[in-house]
Amino acid sequence: MDAKNYANGTYKVLICDLIGLKFDEKGEPDPGEVRQYIEGLGEVFHLGGIQTAATFDAGRIHFFYQPNLSTEDELLTETSDGRYDAVIAAATVIPKQSVFSVAGVRIGAGTGNMQSSSWGGGDGRGGNAVLMNTPGINSRATAQMAIRALLRFTPDLPFDTLHHLVMAGSFDTGRDLRSFPTEKADGKRLTVFGYGNIGREVARLGKAFGMSVTVYAREHYRHKIEAEGFQFSGDAAAAASGANAISVHVGLGSFDPQLKHYGNAGFIGDEILSAMADGGVLINFDRGEVVDVAALDRAMARGKIASAAIDADIFRSDDGVQSGPLVPFIPLARKYSGRLLLLPHVAADTDHPSRVAGAKQAVDQIVTALRERRASNLRGDLPEDFSPCGSAS
Repeated sequence: MDAKNYANGTYKVLICDLIGLKFDEKGEPDPGEVRQYIEGLGEVFHLGGIQTAATFDAGRIHFFYQPNLSTEDELLTETSDGRYDAVIAAATVIPKQSVFSVAGVRIGAGTGNMQSSSWGGGDGRGGNAVLMNTPGINSRATAQMAIRALLRFTPDLPFDTLHHLVMAGSFDTGRDLRSFPTEKADGKRLTVFGYGNIGREVARLGKAFGMSVTVYAREHYRHKIEAEGFQFSGDAAAAASGANAISVHVGLGSFDPQLKHYGNAGFIGDEILSAMADGGVLINFDRGEVVDVAALDRAMARGKIASAAIDADIFRSDDGVQSGPLVPFIPLARKYSGRLLLLPHVAADTDHPSRVAGAKQAVDQIVTALRERRASNLRGDLPEDFSPCGSAS
């Protein structure tokens, strides 16, 4: 198809995640803002799949909204025959056998869930379609959630317990406060691993709380890191040395097909955890796999890590079987009750303004990919019939 036909073509796009998180008058997540945006571009928004459309207006892009697709079987029923040209997803895992002829966009940064072989899997290496993301859209919301988790543990005053004691008439300030000693975050050492959009925001928030911040990153970022008043380190163990808390934002890295292993899987292991100050706090709102579960178990058992918070994907099949990178941490949460907080990948996916902004950007990137064969925020390889157009915002 030549450039003229690209521009005038009729396309079908699947949206398989929520594009609005606020509830409407019926108590359902409302996609209205993004729907209006799509229609304002002159394109068509459908509630439901292709089968719900009686006719297709020629020369327009038809967006089919099906946020309730979840299981692999449901997704393959809808996508294995190539009926859609492109897909927009957030947290939903797009199966390897799903077929999209032109493009896929992930709302957010990481693309590990975008596993379709159409673009070569989560790295976007291979295939004939293009893989893109929308980095930075939810970085501030994610960073704030990470700091909120940190503040759960330091200062570690048990607010719920104290509230309960007050309401039960069982607390006397003069007598009982001595039972709840704590230490403020101010003056503690925070090490941030990774200096992407989220890592940078976490470092800034840590500094705002008076923490001494070290950032582990590539040498390329040294000047920017030091210009913001943070200490730079290019050595992971040295960066963690003496840290009271660490927050991880390095991503999974590239997938090695021979080793069947992501480059940063198990990145936070014995060496880094052992380098921390005793009684440290681990915050992982990145990918669950970047923390070595066995190493975390050992560190918590000997008190090297006092508390941890992990925010990662977890899925549940119709027969109740759980899967996903959060699952290996569940036994540890039971073993170290009250010390390990597990969250189901909520930090990046529950903020309504971020989701709407990300969805609008994803729509723009899909329209450009379909109409002009140009790719912004490219992940992986650029197909032969595409040209790059930098980043989108």
